[in-house]
Amino acid sequence: MASGDQIKALLKSHLDGDDDRFFAVAMQVAAHEARLGHGKLAEELRAMVDEAKGQVGTVRPVPIGRPRGELANLLEASYPKTRLSEMILGDALAEQISRVIREQRQASRILASGLSPRRKLLLIGPPGTGKTLTATVLAGELRLPLFQVRLDGLITKFMGETAAKLRQIFDATSRNRGIYFFDEFDAIGSQRGLANDVGEIRRVLNSFLQMIEQDGSHSLVVAATNHPGILDHALFRRFDDVLHYELPDISHIADLLKRRLAGSVAKGFRWDDSAKLAQGLSYAEVTRAANEALKDALIHDRDRVLPEELRTVLAERKRLAERLTTQVE
Repeated sequence: MASGDQIKALLKSHLDGDDDRFFAVAMQVAAHEARLGHGKLAEELRAMVDEAKGQVGTVRPVPIGRPRGELANLLEASYPKTRLSEMILGDALAEQISRVIREQRQASRILASGLSPRRKLLLIGPPGTGKTLTATVLAGELRLPLFQVRLDGLITKFMGETAAKLRQIFDATSRNRGIYFFDEFDAIGSQRGLANDVGEIRRVLNSFLQMIEQDGSHSLVVAATNHPGILDHALFRRFDDVLHYELPDISHIADLLKRRLAGSVAKGFRWDDSAKLAQGLSYAEVTRAANEALKDALIHDRDRVLPEELRTVLAERKRLAERLTTQVE
């Protein structure tokens, strides 16, 4: 019978996703059983450990703990429960995301046929259009942890250090299956040879190209950018799929407002009229406007959002977005 300490060590190593430690403790338990004269049980335990070690293409335990050591400065872990049904998307994009989820759920069958499921994704499009939410949804649908790469911890001024940290992240994809999300990916994926390019950034990009090419893990690597035009062209063929995000049209804006404000507006509210006012805003900006209208109703002790108040906050968001666009241009 395994000791209390061994049982605790087995559980802790499993929760941490530490396979090597888990197998080592399991072998200790087998040796302990052999000393007690339980030879058959000891042999069965050893055979099970050997079989587990030799399995290829198996899904590793999903860690419940947080990244430890240096990885704690590189990865921020969360465990989302968001589902695809919570997103408002165009049909083509919704089908692309659904296809990734289906292939991941059938990964063992696909791999057994000598094929590979989609798992390296590039998301491109304006801010606030659902790229980060997509990474969250993939984690929720596949019941995997979401590891968001912290650029402030990854990118340093010291030569070679950023590439070394990238290596740690890609090593982690093999140890701990999850969604590894590189937001603002253009920070490391910009074209080689740009006027403001420096040698270190070129080395980092070359390292990323090599690592993602060689990555054979079962994790999903998801990169997102608002500026696809400055990405190095060699990146695109390293990804299994490129997902394009766009600003919502009037029908999608109306759907979003209905979801956020249903039950908080008077019967007969004209959703399309408000949606037309919000045309040109991102999903995130429309959501913020709806939240502002809800807060205004709460502050003024109203049980309903007034149509004029929603129009006001949407107009404010529209002016702010236009000013920001002008400044960027």
